[in-house]
Amino acid sequence: MVIPSLSLPQDELRRITGALCYEERLLFLLLTLRRPSVEIVYVTSMPVDTAIVDYYLGFLDDPDEARTRLQMISLDDPDTRPLSAALLDRPDLLDRILDRTAGRPGGACLVPFVVSEYEERLAGLLGLPVYGPATSLAHLGSKSGGRMLAEEAGVPTARGFSDLRSLTEVEHAARALAPASKLMVKLNNSYSGLGNAIVIKDDRSLTACPTSFSAADETWTTFAEKIAERGAVIEEFVQGRPLHSPSALAMVTPGGGHGVIATHEQVLGGPNGDVYKGCVFPARPEYRAEVAACAERIAGVLAARGVVGLFGVDFFAVKTDGGYRALLCEVNLRIGGTTHPLGAAMLSTGAVYDPASGTLRCGDRAKHYVATDNCDAENLRGRTPGDVVKLVHDFGLGFDRERRTGNVLHLMGAISRYGKLGFTSIADSAEEAAELHLRTLDALRRAV
Repeated sequence: MVIPSLSLPQDELRRITGALCYEERLLFLLLTLRRPSVEIVYVTSMPVDTAIVDYYLGFLDDPDEARTRLQMISLDDPDTRPLSAALLDRPDLLDRILDRTAGRPGGACLVPFVVSEYEERLAGLLGLPVYGPATSLAHLGSKSGGRMLAEEAGVPTARGFSDLRSLTEVEHAARALAPASKLMVKLNNSYSGLGNAIVIKDDRSLTACPTSFSAADETWTTFAEKIAERGAVIEEFVQGRPLHSPSALAMVTPGGGHGVIATHEQVLGGPNGDVYKGCVFPARPEYRAEVAACAERIAGVLAARGVVGLFGVDFFAVKTDGGYRALLCEVNLRIGGTTHPLGAAMLSTGAVYDPASGTLRCGDRAKHYVATDNCDAENLRGRTPGDVVKLVHDFGLGFDRERRTGNVLHLMGAISRYGKLGFTSIADSAEEAAELHLRTLDALRRAV
């Protein structure tokens, strides 16, 4: 049972264009219907266009048979509440889900985007285990929790302070970080870089210093309220040049097994260059092994504490005389922006991750990809998902099942209203993936 509920701070969520359509991020899981034993119940706030479901099932050998093992359930309710909270008020739909999930011989589980009290209540009502960390462990995924995990795992971090609960505490910590003059304040619970502030510190009070907030409408007044509510960390701004932002994707199984399943280069943007826009697989070879090793140690600590599920570990890779050093940026105990590109690439090509090389292998070939969640094409407004699928096919940019290369589209529900979609460009080399990605961006933005 897939519950892609965006049970996250709603003030930040409202800043994302077409945020409700991000419930479609996990539709790559429909490709698991290739296995005859798999059944999926996928719940969304609003109906998913039939053409989108057909698109994913089109990757399978027998789409019609796979469709018999798929149930799409919609609340048909664009409520401002998270999907899981709204579902708790729909006993009719809960009964439908129970009818589908109860008594399965292989068992069933709830796969959430993120685990909150709503997902735990749903799981309790449905009698399903959750593939994700318990809310009692959620603090480990905060910015303060990440610094604590790094210390326990022996992973370096930027110089800083955590568990700050007021603007006054942040001010004191900023003075203690002298002589550093460029600092970053991060809210404990935020995502996509939207809870960050970069401060150029001088002798004045923190609020009088030049500050750049990642969220366009943020002020020190609103930010201080969030610090009091959520807590924060402050760190010396990492300014190494060149500076890279790799990320590792790791998992912990219910039995306590753990490991890294991918590394990526994050593609960042926004006013401070810290808002997630997409990713490139794999991370650069110069520090790929170091990033994976650090993430593996953090995964071991999380497994020992009882965490289960997928999670992302973000780093800075800083150049040193002897190579690169990985500094932990944050730990995200949820399905993040690199999960669906990896899932789409593995399930569409049949590739598997090779920990020794840090690459995806499909027989004797490596697979590379470039992915974005943020293809903005004003000219696509008013088009349907089916129109865009045909457009990509007509340009020769669709997925070639024989060569196992091409594009896998996502976030198509945002096309008609916002002219926005995402896609993962898969090829046999890094150069080919990058070239395919640029050609696809150009084609979509020039389409008439």
